Amino acid sequence: MTETAKKVLVVDDDPGVLRLLSIRLRSAGYEVSTAESGEAALSNLSGIRPDIVITDLKMDGMDGMALFEHIQRKHASLPVIILTAHGSIPDAVKATKSGVFGFLTKPFEAQVLLQQVESALRVSGGTAEEAPDQDEAWRGDILTRSQQMEEVLHRARMVAPSEASVFIHGESGTGKELVALAIHRASPRADMPFVPVNCGAIPENLLESELFGHKKGAFTGATSDHEGLFKSADGGTLFLDEIGDMPLSLQVKLLRVLQERQIRPVGSTQPVAVDVRIISATHRDLEQAMAEGEFREDLYYRLNVVSLSIPSLAERREDIPLLANHFLQDLSKKYKKKLKGFAPEALERLVSAPWPGNVRQLYNVVEQVAILSTTPIVSDSMVQKAIRDEGDDLPALADARRDFERDYLVKLLQITQGNVTKAAKLAKRNRTEFYKLLNRHGLNPTAFKAAAR
Repeated sequence: MTETAKKVLVVDDDPGVLRLLSIRLRSAGYEVSTAESGEAALSNLSGIRPDIVITDLKMDGMDGMALFEHIQRKHASLPVIILTAHGSIPDAVKATKSGVFGFLTKPFEAQVLLQQVESALRVSGGTAEEAPDQDEAWRGDILTRSQQMEEVLHRARMVAPSEASVFIHGESGTGKELVALAIHRASPRADMPFVPVNCGAIPENLLESELFGHKKGAFTGATSDHEGLFKSADGGTLFLDEIGDMPLSLQVKLLRVLQERQIRPVGSTQPVAVDVRIISATHRDLEQAMAEGEFREDLYYRLNVVSLSIPSLAERREDIPLLANHFLQDLSKKYKKKLKGFAPEALERLVSAPWPGNVRQLYNVVEQVAILSTTPIVSDSMVQKAIRDEGDDLPALADARRDFERDYLVKLLQITQGNVTKAAKLAKRNRTEFYKLLNRHGLNPTAFKAAAR
């Protein structure tokens, strides 16, 4: 099997059909994995990242449409072809409207199936000619073994060639800027500037001038013309980090810039044309901010053409040993220390730690042990102390707010014994909004009903 062979996951509860499909696909040069149920397929997906899924519609337990819906929630860009011996026009219409790529009725011709597979891979960016190699420079700064993170990067690679605005959501320290930079490097703008700006780190009275520039004498201290970050990024990409912290007055001006592709420096009467792609990011819940009148809805939809959600480090623990050892190697060189690695117990402690500060916190812990370690192998006690020292810090406001919100929702569900209508009424929220809050925190009202019995 060649290195460029595309991976196909085939799901069918008929062993004979599985065997036949496997033979046909392997003979066409594909790498094939099989599963005899939807549940088994989901288990496989946690360990591999196929380029396409082919599944039977009618199966015991989880059927093909239910499997597709599960896949869609976590791997939205993964194409799915559904096969059935019970084909009908209503089934096909429902499947294709839901986002299923193809719908074939058994028995089918091998050539028709292979054409569907090739077409799905071409559209999703999964053909050998279009698929990005894992070692390509565009994503070289991002180290991961996580299937969740690979899905983010897969979508990032697909959107990179376009001019679409990209919105990245993720907790502080998850690597939002690295993903933005990867998109820039994979885009036609790669040879032009990538300019990051943290909207929450610049005082409100200076942010407009920093973004759009100013003319000499526009305000006290403006002793010369300043072109601003939009102009610095002309032809390239402007990364607006923590866009949720931008004041409302400036949100209006940013929306106008995005619509007109012109900026007006502070103190100037003449607009200046700019050609800039916008990638924005935040750790805040902008839907809640919009509901509270703190973020403009029209700006949100202008920025959020394509959305990427970066998993927290706790959601991709398989990356912790990889990142920790990489950081240790780099820091060993920086501090001229002869560090070889972590003791097994130390690595276990790193993997099991909560990491509220995500990759940034992991780096800080590794840097501390790299500086203080006196032996080539970093001990468990050294890691334990470094994590404890990090844990003594106050949590970020966003983390504290998230934890409070989750605890509050849990308390409401306990009080109402899982009755969402009553809980939403106590929270003074409508049911739809309340369900969104529960989904955000992974809370299932049914569990509280069962616990109350």
